[in-house]
Amino acid sequence: MASLTPISKTQFLFNKPHLKSSSPCLETFFQSSLVSKRLSFQFRVPFFDRMPLKAATVVSATTAEKPKKRYPGEAKGFVEEMRFVAMKLHTREQAKEGEKEVKEKEEQAVRKWEPTIDGYLKFLVDSKLVYDTLEGIVEKAVFPFYAEFRNTGLERSEKLAKDLEWFKEQGYTIPEPSSPGVTYSQILQEFSEKDPQAFICHLYNIYFAHSAGGRMIGRKVVWQQLCGYKPVRCLIQALVAEQLLEKKELEFYKWDGDLSQLLQNVRDKLNKVAESWTREEKNHCLEETEKSFKHSGEILRLIL
Repeated sequence: MASLTPISKTQFLFNKPHLKSSSPCLETFFQSSLVSKRLSFQFRVPFFDRMPLKAATVVSATTAEKPKKRYPGEAKGFVEEMRFVAMKLHTREQAKEGEKEVKEKEEQAVRKWEPTIDGYLKFLVDSKLVYDTLEGIVEKAVFPFYAEFRNTGLERSEKLAKDLEWFKEQGYTIPEPSSPGVTYSQILQEFSEKDPQAFICHLYNIYFAHSAGGRMIGRKVVWQQLCGYKPVRCLIQALVAEQLLEKKELEFYKWDGDLSQLLQNVRDKLNKVAESWTREEKNHCLEETEKSFKHSGEILRLIL
């Protein structure tokens, strides 16, 4: 049976009797020459390595990746990105970083508002519905990371229940939740089940917006009900009004513990959660900010 063992061209050549050299020296020289050429072919320097240094540098620069795009606030964490976007949606009267033009009454500076108790009660009732929904979602935690936002100290539902009970004791009729609150509550519920990034955007803006501007709004309402819409004309009247305001401050505007630390704790949790998000998911969260302002603004407008 014929052998299938491959035979090199060199071996085949020297197996031919009529091609063998009569001189051993010549045969050795011939074999060495072939081996030398083969090694020379195998160890040739690659073309790129033999390029001039300047040319190699150009190739390297063109194949390098483009620098990663940096988003405003990104270096400090995702919460700073959310804050940056939110500030841009404020007016100059609301925040020094604001860029939006004043179009609605609630976008004016609080000092220009003319609220009523009836409108304020509607605002409190709708706000309670939103906080009830928000806190219920976090407690249920359809997505595990929602549980990070339990017992943050920023919860307002129980506080609002106490305030509404106080108003009831004063003889005021507590209204039913109105369309803005009901609609926002439904939206939060839907987002919490299908769109966690959008839900987190609303959670952030609801908690942080109230901690920043809510207390000022509450003081404005009580001030005008106690003093009427006439300007306070002397220091004594101002001091008396301030004392009364302190006594009338609602639970809605009180926090158990240092508010700045409570807010920082939530910032840390938000940054931690967002670390696992893709850039696309983060951008989607940021894009939801305007809708959050829209729904919160509709509830705030009930005061006026």
